[in-house]
Formats: sequence, C-alpha cells, structure tokens
Amino acid sequence: MIELVLGGARSGKSHYAEATAASLDCSYYYYIATAEAQDAEMARRIAQHQQDRLNAKIDWQLIEAPQDICTPLAQFNQPQQCIVIDCLTLWLTNLLLAGADINASKQALIDQLRMTQANVILVSNEVGLGIVPLGELSRRFVDEAGWLNQAIAAIADKVTFIAAGLPLRMKG
Repeated sequence: MIELVLGGARSGKSHYAEATAASLDCSYYYYIATAEAQDAEMARRIAQHQQDRLNAKIDWQLIEAPQDICTPLAQFNQPQQCIVIDCLTLWLTNLLLAGADINASKQALIDQLRMTQANVILVSNEVGLGIVPLGELSRRFVDEAGWLNQAIAAIADKVTFIAAGLPLRMKG
C-alpha cells in the first residue's frame, strides 16, 4: 500500500501519516526523515517531530536520509514493514540545493515505490495553492514539487489531503 499525504505547512500531515501507520498491523515501523537542521528554528522543528514520535505507541526506527530515500526503501521492502517518508518537499529542496538531477531522482523514487512490498506513507507539502513566487529557484521548486506530487499520486493507492488537521480522501 502506498499513500500520499498532502497539505500545507502545519496542516497536520505528519500527525495523520503517523496515525495511519499506527493503524496498520505491521511488525516494523521505519521513519525516513529528510529534514536537515540548517538553523536553530529548523532544529526546533525537528526536535518537536522527534518528541512527538517518542510519545507515540510505535517503536519507530529513524533513518535520516536528506537525499537518498531510495536505499532505505529498497532495504526495508517486506509486507510486514511500514515506512513513513517525511517529507518529499524537504527532500526536493535538498536535491535542488545540491544540484542533483531532479528528474533522475524522481524516477528512481517512482521505480522503487513500484517495486516495494512494504506499506509506504509519503508526506508532501502542496505548495501550488498560493501566488507564483518571484524568484527563479522558488518558481522551479513549486513546479518540481507539483510534478513530483502528481507522479507519486498517479501510482499511489491512496491520496489524502489534510487541511486544518482534517483529512480529505482524494484517491482510494
């Protein structure tokens, strides 16, 4: 099962993804975190996410993967495993800033998701609902995020949009 969880900042995406994972009858739970603490504010956000997971009833195995999320997806590829990837837009940001080949990275992720036997819940921001950004890099980010979300949604079994902590089922 592959589920894409979309929403805006602070919409409740991560909480929903974690609760969805907890509702699955899995033997192993993996949390692939893509965030990097580049400043104090992001470090606080990461610490809050970590604390939230500690308070959960799941024994998460944390994997920090700012750019390479395909390797752990390939490694943890059994039906009794559940993987939460949080979040695709931070992963995309990391790739853009590193000058990576976005299309190749996206295709590798799609290919790996198509092969997985694990339950995978991917969290991503829906960033295309606002105004068109002024800067070239910002516009590229919005475009790439939209294309990434569309590609994942096309192969996902379920797509859920979160607004104000409330889920809206879009697919599945």
